[in-house]
Amino acid sequence: MAWRRLASRSRRCPVLLPAAPRPAAPRPRPPAGPAAGAASPPLRRLLLPLSPPPFQAAAAARGAGRWLGTDASASASAAREPPAELVEVPLAQTGEGIAECELLRWFVSEGDQVDEFQQLCEVQSDKATIEITSRFKGTVHQIQFAPGDIVKVGETLLKMVVSGSQVVPHDSMASSPDIPLGVDTTTPSREGNAPRGSLSTPAVRHLVKQYGLNIDDIQGTGRDGRVLKEDVLNYAASKGLLQEPQSSLEEDVGQVELPDEGKPLLDPHFYEDKRIPLRGYQRSMVKSMSLAAKVPHFHYLEEINCDALVKLKASFQKENKDHDVKHTFLPFLIKSLSVALSKYPLLNSSFIEETNEVTLKGSHNIGVAMATAQGLVVPSIKKVQSLSILEITKELSRLHEMALHNRLSTNDITGGTITLSNIGAIGGKFGSPVLNLPEVAIIALGRIQKLPRFDDDENVYPSSMINVTVGADHRVVDGATVARFCNEWKSLVEKPELLLLHTR
Repeated sequence: MAWRRLASRSRRCPVLLPAAPRPAAPRPRPPAGPAAGAASPPLRRLLLPLSPPPFQAAAAARGAGRWLGTDASASASAAREPPAELVEVPLAQTGEGIAECELLRWFVSEGDQVDEFQQLCEVQSDKATIEITSRFKGTVHQIQFAPGDIVKVGETLLKMVVSGSQVVPHDSMASSPDIPLGVDTTTPSREGNAPRGSLSTPAVRHLVKQYGLNIDDIQGTGRDGRVLKEDVLNYAASKGLLQEPQSSLEEDVGQVELPDEGKPLLDPHFYEDKRIPLRGYQRSMVKSMSLAAKVPHFHYLEEINCDALVKLKASFQKENKDHDVKHTFLPFLIKSLSVALSKYPLLNSSFIEETNEVTLKGSHNIGVAMATAQGLVVPSIKKVQSLSILEITKELSRLHEMALHNRLSTNDITGGTITLSNIGAIGGKFGSPVLNLPEVAIIALGRIQKLPRFDDDENVYPSSMINVTVGADHRVVDGATVARFCNEWKSLVEKPELLLLHTR
C-alpha cells in the first residue's frame, strides 16, 4: 500500500518528469513483493532531482550565490556584457553648405560620465550657433580640440569609452577597442603599428599647433609624462620660436620697473603686428560681401519727415501697460515698409543668375542688421505682412536678445527677403549699404535729427528728419521703380493714419 501511495504522489509532480537520471547515482532496489513492478518507475522519478533540469540548475546557482555572498546571475550577465569600446564622435553636418565650424566651448571634460543626448560642446558656423549632443552613454576619454579651434565637418571632436552594445557595426564612427586608455591617437606611430601618443590637455595641444611643433618631440614633465604648457614653451624657446621661456615671463608679472637711460618703458612686443583669424559671422561676411562686390548695384537717397512718427511713438509709450515692451521707431518703419512692398513686390525678390529668373517672395521676411561681439548678423522677422506693430516689437526684442547672447538659430538668420541696416542706432546720418545676396534690395536708416525746414510761407521751423538710402541690384531693379517705392513708403511714414487703410 505504501508503494501505491508513493506512486500516486509522484504522478502529481510533472516538473520532475523531464529529468534524466544521474549516471553516478546508485539505483535503489525496490522491496520484493507484488507491488514492486508498479512502484519502480515512480520511485526512479523521485530520485531524479539529484540531477535537476537547466532552469532548476539556474535557480540553484542563484541560491548558492546568495548563500556564498555573491550573485551568480550577476557574474553570468557580466560575462555576457559586450566589452567596452573607444569610439570617435565627429562633427556632423550642421547645415547645407557648412564645411567647418569654430569650437566655442566644452560642456564636458576628460573623465566625465556622459548620458545619451547630453550636451557635449557648442560650435558656431557662419550661419548659426549649434550645440552638439552625445549619441552614446559612456565616459569622455579624450578631447581633440580646444575652444577657438576650427573643426572641419567629419573631424573627431572627442573620443568616448562606451559599451560595445551601443556601437552599430555599420556606423560611420570608427572604434578602436585595442587602443590603451590615455594615449593620444592623433599622432602617428613610429614603431610598427603599436599605438603611441603623448598625454596632454586640449589647450596644450592647441598651443603646440600654434607653434607648428610635434607633441611627440616634447618631453613631458607632468604626471605619467604628461606634456604641460611650460614644456611646450620651453621647447619652443629652445627652437628659437620664443625669446625666453614662459617661466621667467611669469615671474615678472606684476613687477613694474622704471626705465634705464634710453630704455623704452613699454615692451618691444607691444608694437608687434598681430594676426586675428576671422571666425563665425565674420567669415560669412567675407563670403557674402565678396559676392556682392561682383553685382552691379546703385543707391537712391531720400529723406523722410518723422514729426508724426515721433508723436505716435510717444503716444505708444504713454499708453504702454507692459513693462517688458519698449516702443521704438523701427517696428513702425518695418510695418510701413511691408505695406509698400505689397505694392512694389519686385524689391522683395531674389535673382537666380543661372536661369536669369526673378523669384517674387510671397512672405515679407525683413532682416535687421545687428552688430554683435561675434560680428555682423542679420536675423529676419518672418511674415511681417501678417504681424501687428506690437508683434513686430516683441519679435525684434527677442532677436536682439538672442543675438546679444549668440543664441540665434539657423531659422532666425536665414530666409530673409530684404534687409534694413539701422546705422542711426549708432549715430550715423546716412550710408551706402552693400547688397545681402540673393536679395535685390537693402535699406540703410540714418538717425532721426532735428533740422531746420521751410513751410509754405517760407517760415523756418524745426523738423525731425531721417535719411534713407536704398541699395538695389541694377540687374533686376531700375531707379524709377526704387523712386516710386520710396515715395510710397515715405507717405506711410509721414502720414501713419494711412496704415489704417491697409490693416486687416
